[in-house]
Amino acid sequence: MNTLQVILIACSSAAIAFVIAALYFTRRTQKKVGYMLDALEDKETNFRFKEVKVIGKRFNKTLNRIRTIFDREAEEIKEQERYYGQMLDHVLTGTIAYETHTERVVYSNRQALALLGFSSLSNLRQLQMHSKEVYAAFRNVSEENAQKARFYSDHSTCRISLLATETTLAGKQVKIVTFNDLGEEMEENETASWTRLIRVLTHEIMNTVSPIASLSETLQGYVEQSETKNGTAMHVDLKTGLETISASSRGLIRFVDSYRNVLRVATPVRKALYVRDVMENVIKLSAAFGLELCFVEKSDDVLLYADEGQITQILINLVKNAAQAKASRVDISAEIDRYDAVVITVANDGVPISEASREEIFVPFFTTKQEGSGIGLSLSRQIMRLHGGSLTLQRSDEKGTVFVLVFK
Repeated sequence: MNTLQVILIACSSAAIAFVIAALYFTRRTQKKVGYMLDALEDKETNFRFKEVKVIGKRFNKTLNRIRTIFDREAEEIKEQERYYGQMLDHVLTGTIAYETHTERVVYSNRQALALLGFSSLSNLRQLQMHSKEVYAAFRNVSEENAQKARFYSDHSTCRISLLATETTLAGKQVKIVTFNDLGEEMEENETASWTRLIRVLTHEIMNTVSPIASLSETLQGYVEQSETKNGTAMHVDLKTGLETISASSRGLIRFVDSYRNVLRVATPVRKALYVRDVMENVIKLSAAFGLELCFVEKSDDVLLYADEGQITQILINLVKNAAQAKASRVDISAEIDRYDAVVITVANDGVPISEASREEIFVPFFTTKQEGSGIGLSLSRQIMRLHGGSLTLQRSDEKGTVFVLVFK
């Protein structure tokens, strides 16, 4: 074997070795790329290729760089999701997104769960156990077809209005439903309307009556001075008439002033206080009503952040109303519900409120009593609204009348 043959054999061996090494490296490279793609497809970035060996070091470094880019992008997406999630959790509109085919809930914000009374919601079908009417409304609502629904919550009957839009997310059809507490909106609008009306009425009445009262008192003084000189029957009749005008005017002014109280509710001076301490004061002040008053604390140490005087005023007013309804017993309970809201329930066994009056009892001026002013419950509800809470009539039937105060 000559030298040329040796060289050819050596070159052939080297070429074969090079091809084998290239094929091996290519195969390993393909396996690495395949592994990386599978991991990224499964949204897994917890892998890293070694950058120690000389062979393949640069390639491994490139793959690790790609992984880092994907990892950073995924973290930025999660950060954006957290940001928008926190933003949606602080709006007062309930928002639920669900897949229209499977009805799997993709997202629900805090307000949605609070309004519907759920701690968590994974599938829209869970609403059927809560209210079939609400479930049907969520399924039927669309961009062209707004829906309304009614359901009974822990403390009262709730009404919601729903709007929706549809989109495609990860290849799946998704419906995004937004909804609001219609009852709360109506109460706020109603209160604002009554406030404006009362302000206009009291202003106009006072402008008209005040000069009459002042003038009648002045004329009455002139008549009294003239009466000392000649006490004729005409003077006596004139004096009587002026006294009547003056008394009626003063009575009307007092009447108007009583309604001005609805507009002059002071801003609550809040402080931390135990409900049981408030009730001790209420029980003492309610002794004159001559009925049995019982208090039960269903949760330990129910703490309230409120204006003690205003809350006491509401509770005494409810006890007084119960006494006027011929109740013999009033049961008051306090507890912390599953949403960490303080709930005070006031129940009595008096004459039920008529069905026709139940929608009107919180309206200013409305009263079923001969000597009532009609501002007690409307004033109480306004105080509760200033506390960020609510006052509702839960029921009134032969079993009893129940009012509920909720401090959110």
